[in-house]
Amino acid sequence: MKSIKAIIVVVAAMGFAFACADQKPQRYSIAQSKAPEASLFRQNCAICHGPEAEGKTLGDGRAIPNIRDGEHKYATDEQIFDHISNGGNGMVPFRNMLTEREIKSLVRFVQEDLRKGDAKK
Repeated sequence: MKSIKAIIVVVAAMGFAFACADQKPQRYSIAQSKAPEASLFRQNCAICHGPEAEGKTLGDGRAIPNIRDGEHKYATDEQIFDHISNGGNGMVPFRNMLTEREIKSLVRFVQEDLRKGDAKK
């Protein structure tokens, strides 16, 4: 009787472990986040890059890049900082709208929260 109970406990524990292993990590939600960086993104970047930074295609065919997934033209912290500060390729410069600290915080947000540190720094 004790061995049957032990087997049941082991099988239940294994089932629980497999069920937990199948779950994918939750994707960072900009819309749900209360972080200051997410707020900065919603206020300054979401209008073009979309509410979850996945980019979009405008009515005239121009593509606004996805800054979360895939290959990125601006991959290093320095490149991202420069692009946010100085704009270019259709993006407006934010150097006179955001402080250096806010821009650095957006760089960290993109690299660590949106890209999960996969991009080269």
